[in-house]
Amino acid sequence: MDETIRQALRDGEKLGARYALQVPQVAASGLIGARAGRRAGSSIDFQDYREYEPGDDLRFIDWGIYARTDRLTVKLFREEVTPHLDLILDGSRSMNLPETAKAQAVAQLAALLATAAANAQCSQAVWLSAEGFQRLPNDTLTPGAWDQLELNSPRTPEQAYAIMPPKLRRLGVRVLISDLLWPGEPLQILRRLREGAAALFVIQLLAREDVTPPEHGNLRVVDSETGEESEIYIDSSLAKQYSENLSRLQQSWDDACRQCGAHLTTLVAEDLETSLHELEAMQLLVPA
Repeated sequence: MDETIRQALRDGEKLGARYALQVPQVAASGLIGARAGRRAGSSIDFQDYREYEPGDDLRFIDWGIYARTDRLTVKLFREEVTPHLDLILDGSRSMNLPETAKAQAVAQLAALLATAAANAQCSQAVWLSAEGFQRLPNDTLTPGAWDQLELNSPRTPEQAYAIMPPKLRRLGVRVLISDLLWPGEPLQILRRLREGAAALFVIQLLAREDVTPPEHGNLRVVDSETGEESEIYIDSSLAKQYSENLSRLQQSWDDACRQCGAHLTTLVAEDLETSLHELEAMQLLVPA
């Protein structure tokens, strides 16, 4: 793994020491007896009764009620859920835009969030899109020990999801970090990521060059996903078109997030450390 990425992970750890992950109530729990989720499960915290259904565990039948009423009734217990963060990282080449701080910002932001999760006594998993989604080696350790954080996949996160989706924890907090600069309908992948989650946060991470149209003149461009090269002439009309296309893409993601109950914000890689208040505003982080 590149040393600049390793250093960015260390820097993210330092920043994350100032924060804690804000855990939604539905995901809040801890060790046995500390907190409880809202779904019937198998902890020691009794919740309610219901009629027996074929396939129910016979150990949970209340034989006292059966003796009095001749009806099979099972006990329901409140399920305990350990707070958990699933970090879902876009590993495509567009996240490693040359001569920008984009790749370092991915590492720094991921490390910050993982450290904030540890401060909130949450477990964590870090998923990277490539040929499917794979967990980073050592992702349960502090970010400085992570390995193979390489942003070089020719596939978009949506394509990676179709090959092998991440195995996300039910009732976990999920955070997608991506530039979102790929074609397609965002609602489909957002619904998949949102299903079963306590909360879904989408952080669009852009380089300043992604946000600001290039200067006038001839420009050689390289498709970061395919490697295809072409030359274009940039004028005011093309620069305006680029800005409008970016605005439409961002609006499509904003609309999709609203539809599925996700939270969205956009950060600029070069301004990351000065814009962390955005993560507080979206109720992802709180000061530690």
